[in-house]
Amino acid sequence: MGQLISEIMTTDPITVPTNATVAEAARLMREHAIGDVLVVDGDRLCGVVTDRDVVNRIVAEDRPAGQTPIGDICSTDPVAVRSDHEVSEAIALMRKHDIRRLPVVDDSDRPAGIVTLGDLAENQDPNSVLGDISAAPPNPS
Repeated sequence: MGQLISEIMTTDPITVPTNATVAEAARLMREHAIGDVLVVDGDRLCGVVTDRDVVNRIVAEDRPAGQTPIGDICSTDPVAVRSDHEVSEAIALMRKHDIRRLPVVDDSDRPAGIVTLGDLAENQDPNSVLGDISAAPPNPS
């Protein structure tokens, strides 16, 4: 058996409800130095929003971030894995769906963590450029 997602995932992912504003989600991304938040309906994963989504779907369209619900711009039906899946499965899913962040959910589809391209690079090849960059502390805001 190969390495498990639980061994490399970031636990306690940052989540927001579908009715949170885009501005609230953006503040959480800045506060936690992350590029995405998981969107939940109740306690179940229902979407993902990235910093790129905010730029493309809010800033570039001149929409009001303080009034737009995150549920209006998030990517819905996110591809996800469970913590007991193998890392190789996460890599295959990320390649297949051309994504850089993969939510980790429990058996009830509640967010349990996240695996990013940087996590995989740092784990698989820590001496690579991406692995080295991913291991560095975030830039101060």
